[in-house]
Amino acid sequence: MEAIGRSVVPDGRTKSFSAERRLSRHYSVTSPALDITLAIGALVMLAPLLFLIALLIRFDSNGPALFRQTRTGLNGRQFRIYKFRTMRVQEDGSAVRQATKGDSRVTRVGRFLRKTSLDELPQLINVLRGEMALVGPRPHALAHDLEYGAKIPAYAGRFAVKPGITGWAQVNGSRGETPTLAHMQHRANLDLWYIENRSLGLDLQIIALTALTEVTRRTNAY
Repeated sequence: MEAIGRSVVPDGRTKSFSAERRLSRHYSVTSPALDITLAIGALVMLAPLLFLIALLIRFDSNGPALFRQTRTGLNGRQFRIYKFRTMRVQEDGSAVRQATKGDSRVTRVGRFLRKTSLDELPQLINVLRGEMALVGPRPHALAHDLEYGAKIPAYAGRFAVKPGITGWAQVNGSRGETPTLAHMQHRANLDLWYIENRSLGLDLQIIALTALTEVTRRTNAY
């Protein structure tokens, strides 16, 4: 085992992964209820900000304020994720290129939204729809699921839980671009560690760490 940041995760060597884990009934009931409660509260409180962001996006570049893309959710079921549009293109399907530093596809407003993660706020709607949770593995584009699923053992284990707006990988610095297979392997290891160790206390810790990260803007998202 290898210690990475605040976590202990597998060292990346080929190993089996079992999604079977006996969760307490308290967590199974409380976690979804907490997701719905916090998502409703956040949407109500942030409504003026969400409206302002939508206006800025429309004034800044041509296209809709919201971006929709197909992602893989719980047990491999596909869903349409909501984000504020940050690029001049709307890629989906079998060809999706990751954003990189200085990416010319990113708009002026989009660059700020990605840096502050404000582009992720519409996913609160996905939480209300039951497609996502507040905490869980971040869902990737289908093209990336196909690519990394064929290269990384146990990658599909990430689909044993609902994808999240934030996750253990993100608060441990693994977010944004994954330029090498090793970067994605590391992220997958963190996601699998979370799945095997998830609890209400860990979820609350991740939410708190996410808020702290965004306040201090310690991010590598482009």
